[in-house]
Amino acid sequence: MNIVLVEPEIPPNTGNIARLCAATNSQLHLIGPLGFRLDDAMLKRAGMDYWQHVDWKAWETWEGFEGSVGEGRLWLVEQGGGARYDTVSFETSDYLVFGRETAGLPHALLEKYNDSWLRVPMFNEEARSLNLANCVSLVLYEALRQRGFEGELD
Repeated sequence: MNIVLVEPEIPPNTGNIARLCAATNSQLHLIGPLGFRLDDAMLKRAGMDYWQHVDWKAWETWEGFEGSVGEGRLWLVEQGGGARYDTVSFETSDYLVFGRETAGLPHALLEKYNDSWLRVPMFNEEARSLNLANCVSLVLYEALRQRGFEGELD
């Protein structure tokens, strides 16, 4: 699987997601501008010693990343999506796309990929959103479950 973070802002979230990618053999794509330096101590601390085990790539722009996707499908995860994340069928080559912690994904992207805009259900209007790392975990593990947890260690 591929995890895409568009303009992430909080180093510990990105570090936790990097650790998740290492544990699941998922590729991590970081699309700038980033809200931190890649050598940020908080980023490394949150990802602990897992960064050396993460297959990751930094992209300067969405357009540069988008041009590299090839056959994979883009699934944008953001409030207001037309489908719940657990109602679609994921493929190993898919890209799970998440936005900034404070602003989410750009509206223009959500409109462009309206047919692949997914949501994580929420039940309390007072809760603005879920933590980014938690959302990535939920959706990634559903995708892996659908694929039969291929490659799982015993």
